[in-house]
Amino acid sequence: MCRLCDARDAVAPETTSRRRFLTLAGGAAAGLALSPPASAKETKPPPKPQNEISPEAALKRLMKGNERYVEGVSRRHDFTHEREALAGGQNPYASILSCADSRIAPEYAFDSARGDLFVCRVAGNFANDDTVASLEYATAVLNSPLILVLGHESCGAVDATIKSLKDNTTLPGHLPSLVAALAPAVKATMDKPGDKLANAIRQNVVDVVAKLKSATPILNAAVADGKIKIVGGVYRLGDGKVKLID
Repeated sequence: MCRLCDARDAVAPETTSRRRFLTLAGGAAAGLALSPPASAKETKPPPKPQNEISPEAALKRLMKGNERYVEGVSRRHDFTHEREALAGGQNPYASILSCADSRIAPEYAFDSARGDLFVCRVAGNFANDDTVASLEYATAVLNSPLILVLGHESCGAVDATIKSLKDNTTLPGHLPSLVAALAPAVKATMDKPGDKLANAIRQNVVDVVAKLKSATPILNAAVADGKIKIVGGVYRLGDGKVKLID
């Protein structure tokens, strides 16, 4: 084999995936299917065939896992025998946009194994360009059929935003970027009755779900085609239960 062929065959898997993602993204923009070509699926089965499910089934499976977690009957996962299959790829059945709070661990909260969840975490669980791009990758390349925006009770990032806006103060370092991202939800609920923090946390989840559903060209097309479902929920610190938001 010539050296040129050797070099071509030695291209890193990450580079190949990135090229594939860019191709799929271009196809989505042109109104083409988001899924990889049928031939690719035929030649390489998914690492976890049980994760090839519908958006509705994915949501049901996610919430069943949360029920086990709340009840304290989480399954024992065999991480050792999963490693070989997952070394060559991934096909998570759900994507989670969660807060970075140390008390919130999506993999535990939904009693999931390695390769099941594609998790993005940032304080305040908001969606910036990097987060949207990550979820686009999960949707277009990994074929993840579900996105859950997961807020939680007593969110420190939202609370800090409320106080910053109320006192008209500027937080140090890069924290103002969090305030800017969360301010719309805080302002939208400022005059509503009830707990201001709880209201803002919920509104932020609602806003992020709406943003992801309308994100062009990939996520909005996938939603319209029924390829993915995007939902929101709030994690209760007291018992670990995730309550979905209608």
